Amino acid sequence: MTQQAIPTTSSAASSFARVSLLIYLLLIVYASWYPFTGWRDLGLTAFAYLDTPLPHYWTVFDVWTNIAGYLPLGMLMVLSLPRSRRWSPYWAVLLATLAGILVSGSMEAVQTFLPTRVASNLDLMTNSAGALLGAVLGVILRPRFGPDSRLLQLREHWFNREASQGMVVVALWPLAQIYPLSHLFGFGQFTSMLSNWLSDFLEQPIDLQAWLTNDIQFSADQYWLTETIITACGLTGAALTFLILLRQHAPKLPLTLLLVFVTLMIKILATALLFAPDNAFVWLTPGSFGGLLIGGLMLSGLAYAPQLAQRRLAGLTLAISLLLVNIMPDNPYYTETVQTWSQGKFLNFNGVAQFLALLWPFCTLWFLFHPMHKRRRKAAQRQSQRDSR
Repeated sequence: MTQQAIPTTSSAASSFARVSLLIYLLLIVYASWYPFTGWRDLGLTAFAYLDTPLPHYWTVFDVWTNIAGYLPLGMLMVLSLPRSRRWSPYWAVLLATLAGILVSGSMEAVQTFLPTRVASNLDLMTNSAGALLGAVLGVILRPRFGPDSRLLQLREHWFNREASQGMVVVALWPLAQIYPLSHLFGFGQFTSMLSNWLSDFLEQPIDLQAWLTNDIQFSADQYWLTETIITACGLTGAALTFLILLRQHAPKLPLTLLLVFVTLMIKILATALLFAPDNAFVWLTPGSFGGLLIGGLMLSGLAYAPQLAQRRLAGLTLAISLLLVNIMPDNPYYTETVQTWSQGKFLNFNGVAQFLALLWPFCTLWFLFHPMHKRRRKAAQRQSQRDSR
């Protein structure tokens, strides 16, 4: 007599949550170990900070920042767990909290060997508290992301089934606005970073942008035109990437306008927090304003184009923006303006914000040209052929 297996109600965890968790872990690593230079050995063990007294000097801002920084980690940990009876809410909270403690403890241990960072047991405790609160929040929100939830039904109704990776990429676009850039939507500028690395390695000044442009002196009108093109291409590429995730019957125009509105609001808020409220709209130059208008006109004609054309045009516009950003030197007028800004408390987040602004176009291009689009198109063609028979 064979024993019949007891059925269990389980389902795979959200791929959106898993991809978001991976990206957030990378951001935590970058933020904790930035700027990755000046490694030292003080003769202390990596976990010596655990036995030290609590810091005498700390601020409420630092405590809440540490809690808020690890709260999404705990929440994403819970949402990434497979849906199974084995993962009761208590076990999910315990596992996510332990994972947060392990991540935070490792980050603090490595900071022992960084001259610009200080390993702190208080940071470990506040980060762990943030992971715990995030895990509890994840358990509370987890039923809302279940197979019978209205949110998931709305996601299935509006978005393609394979849209999870693209949704993560699009969700990161507004967050990438936090880092102050010389051009609106001008992400992926790696030539300046490479120039600094080569200058330190070769012990002589290296300027790749000047080498690529042969030290050409650009006029104010040329900088203005370049900013217009970069802004228009950046807006068009990001919006088209979002549009290819939507089904034909989805409210494409309202959702796209909402995405652009949220992105610009984050840009305004980040500029005000990083510098001063008086500079909240300083990024809205004539070049960026013209780019927004041109990008809007381009999108009005491409919003209902075939998805294959949208995907290729998104890749083309992002590639053009990426090329111009890395060839053109920084606008001297913008650089001079930035130097006069008063910098606020959130300047400490520049490292992770810069990392996000650098990688976003490459992650988007990877998604746009991923083989899954070809497989999805072939599957749709086979389904169409079966329906026509």
